[in-house]
Amino acid sequence: MKPRFASHYAHELEQFLVYKHSLGIRYQYAQGTLKRFDRYVLQQHQHQRTRWPLDQLIAGWLAQGQDRRPVTVVIYLSVVRQFCLFRRRYDPNGFVPDRTWAPQSTESRFVPAVFTPENIRQLLRQIKRLSCPKLGYASIRLLVWVLYCTGLRFGEVARLTLRDLDLKQRLFWILESKGRPRVVPFGADLAEEIAHYLKRRALAGAAANTPLLLSSRGRPLSTYTVSQTLRRLLRWGGLKPARGCQGLRPYDLRHHSERRIIPSGG
Repeated sequence: MKPRFASHYAHELEQFLVYKHSLGIRYQYAQGTLKRFDRYVLQQHQHQRTRWPLDQLIAGWLAQGQDRRPVTVVIYLSVVRQFCLFRRRYDPNGFVPDRTWAPQSTESRFVPAVFTPENIRQLLRQIKRLSCPKLGYASIRLLVWVLYCTGLRFGEVARLTLRDLDLKQRLFWILESKGRPRVVPFGADLAEEIAHYLKRRALAGAAANTPLLLSSRGRPLSTYTVSQTLRRLLRWGGLKPARGCQGLRPYDLRHHSERRIIPSGG
């Protein structure tokens, strides 16, 4: 396996990830943050004979990028601070940055867009434009409904299996989500949509031990595929410009005026 880190902190960073994974925490986003810090350290030491102290490295890394939002710096600091606390297990005098290192104003000016029932109808109409077998259409349709009716995260939906579904009690068991399992209930309208999908799924010959939602090739949906597919549907439906970050975002499916299925137009 290709090493995840390359700086002189590589071994410690790797051990920190092993520790987090042993607790059942996926730590994917934080792993990306640690890789950014590792690249920064490597870059600073590439042409220098002496190594910067850890406190100077962290301060310089957090100060990078004039366009960084305060909340982003807070998140970055939180991750690297956990790494420093981990180092203190074997280095009692090891440096740990204080929380005051991050900007104290974390207020965001961003206002999420809100999906309306008509937006959802328009999104569903665009599914027919996708080039995929019938099971692929059905999977994307159910994907939209599950996101719309439950507010689940993309990764949570992509990882759903048949074992995580209790159709009788109308529940999803979310076992892996930031280290905290939880139960997510849903209504009778979504239960009916799921039951219809399961019939199509069985007719298509999908194995019972595979994920709930499958791609057009019968493979599990990835978080990236979920995001890109929804973005394509939004652009096709005129809900998002052909380029840029304006308009409705896939993630905005978690922000809407209702959490029920709109029967007409789908």
